[in-house]
Amino acid sequence: MNRPNPALVTQRSVQRLPRWMLLLFCAAYVVPGVFGRDPWRNQDLASFGVMSAIAEGRVDWLRPTLGGLAVAAEPLPYWLGAAAIWLLSPVMDAALAARLPFAALLALTLAFSWYACFHLARTQAAQPVAFAFGGEADPVDYARAMADGCVLALMASLGLLQLGHETTPELMQLFGMSVTLWALAAAPFREVSARFGILAGLLVLAGSGAPSVALLAGVAGWVICLNSSYEPARRFSPWPLAAMLLAAICAWLLESWAWRAAFELDAGSILRLGRQWLWFLWPAWLFAAWTLWRWRRQWRSRHVTVPTALALVGLGTSVFMGGNDRALLLALPGMAVLAAFALPTMKRSVTAAIDWFSVFAATAAVLFVWAMYVAMQTGWPEVWRANINRLQPGVESVFSPWELAVGLLGTGAWVLLVRWRTGRSTQAMWKTLVLPASGVALSWLLVMSLWLPRLDYARSARPLIERGLTALRAGDCIAAPDTPPALVAALEIYAKRPVIAGSLADGRTCNVLVTFSRIPAATPLVGWRVAAAERRNRESSELMVVYHRLDSARR
Repeated sequence: MNRPNPALVTQRSVQRLPRWMLLLFCAAYVVPGVFGRDPWRNQDLASFGVMSAIAEGRVDWLRPTLGGLAVAAEPLPYWLGAAAIWLLSPVMDAALAARLPFAALLALTLAFSWYACFHLARTQAAQPVAFAFGGEADPVDYARAMADGCVLALMASLGLLQLGHETTPELMQLFGMSVTLWALAAAPFREVSARFGILAGLLVLAGSGAPSVALLAGVAGWVICLNSSYEPARRFSPWPLAAMLLAAICAWLLESWAWRAAFELDAGSILRLGRQWLWFLWPAWLFAAWTLWRWRRQWRSRHVTVPTALALVGLGTSVFMGGNDRALLLALPGMAVLAAFALPTMKRSVTAAIDWFSVFAATAAVLFVWAMYVAMQTGWPEVWRANINRLQPGVESVFSPWELAVGLLGTGAWVLLVRWRTGRSTQAMWKTLVLPASGVALSWLLVMSLWLPRLDYARSARPLIERGLTALRAGDCIAAPDTPPALVAALEIYAKRPVIAGSLADGRTCNVLVTFSRIPAATPLVGWRVAAAERRNRESSELMVVYHRLDSARR
C-alpha cells in the first residue's frame, strides 16, 4: 500500500552540500565559454550583430534592424547587450562585453531556481514523514538539500549546455521563467518581493519575445494561487493578472505579437519530438517523471503544481512551434524543481545505477576530449590528426600552458570528486545528481579550454568572411540579398562595411555582392564578375561567392 507522503528522510540525509563546492560547480558551468571566442554562427551571431549595431548608433534602439531589415520585436536582450558593449568595449572586446551580462543571467537563473525549490520544499505537503521517535529531517535543512538538488539537475540538463552560454533572447526568456517560478513559489512566504517578482518575470518574458508564454504562465499562476490552501497565496492571486496586463501592454507597444505555429501532427513529427525531449531534458525528465508518479497523491500540492504548470508551458510552447529547441529551454526550471523532489523517494539501487552511469559517461567524454587534444598537439594518432586537418586545412594547433593547466585542474577535480562522493557522502539526498552535474560541467570546461581554438575556428564566421572579402575599397557597401540574419551580422561585424540585405534592387548602389548558397559552383550574374568563392571547410556544402561590379572593376 502506498503511503500518502512518499518521503522518508532522516536528518543525516539532508547534510548540506558545502557552499564552496556548489559555488565552484556553478562557476565551472557558467564561466567556460565566456572568454576567448567569437560569437558563434546562427542565433548567437545574429543577436550580437543587432547589439553591436545598437551600441554603435547605426540603428534605432526602439526598432533595430540588421542589414536594413527589421528584426524580431524582442528588444530587452538587445538593449542589455548593447548597453554592455557601450560601457565596456573601450576596455575589452565587444563580443566579451556583450557576453558578460548574459553569463550573469545564467547565474541568476540558477540562483532563482534554487530559491524557488527551497520555498516549495518548505510547504507542509512537501515535508517528509515525521518519525514516531524523532530523527526526521529538519524542515529548513530538508529544503536546502532539495534546492541543492534542483540546481544540480538544472546544470546536468544537456539542452542548457550550449544555448545557456549564448547571447540570445532565449536566455533572457529562461531568466524570466525562473523569476516567475520563484515568485509563485515564494508567494506564501515573501508576499511583497513575490509581487515584484511576478511583475518582473512576465515583463521580461514579454519584452524578450515571448508574450504568449508570459500570458500562459500568468494564467497558470493565477489558477494555482486562487486554489491554494495558503491564505497569503490566495491574496497573491490578483498579481499574476496584473502582471499579465503589464506584459500584454508591453508586447502591444513593442508590436511583438506573432503567430509562430509550425507543428505538424504526424508520426514523423511526434517521433522527432520524442527524440529531442529525451536528450534535451536529460536527466531532468527521468527524475521529473518519477516525481509525478511517487507524489501523485499530492498532485494538487504547490510543490507539484507550480513546477509542473510552468514546465508544461515550456513543453507546450515547443510543441506549438514545431519542436523548437530554444522554446524548450523554458521548461527546464520547472523540470529541475520536479527532479529535486524525486531525490527523497528513490531507492538506493536506482541511485547507485545512476552514479555508475554518470561516472562511465563522464569519464568516457573526458578521455575522448583528452585524446583529441593529444592528437591536435602531437599528431598522434595520425588518423585522428588527418581527420582534423581534413576538416580544418591549414589551421595549426597552438600550445597554450593556460589551457593545459585548466584541463588538468578540471580533470583532477573530477577524480577527487568521484572519490569524495563514493567515500563520504553516501547518505546525502543530493548525491544522485552530483556526478551527472559535475560530469557535464567538467566536459564543458575541458571542451572550452583544450578545444577552444579549434572549436572557435569551426564555429566562428570570421575566417570565412575574412578569406572571401580581402580586397574591398573604402566606402564600398555590400549587397547581400536573401542572406540569413547571422551571415548578415557576420558581414557587418568582420567586413566593417554597411550591408544591404534586402533584394538585389535595394543594393543597386553597392559595388560588392555576396551570396551564400549550397550550389557547388558560382552562378554567373549579368554585370558582375566572380572575385572569390570560399567554403567554410572542405566538408561544407555552404558556398560564399563574392562578386564585384564590372563597371567598378574597370575604374
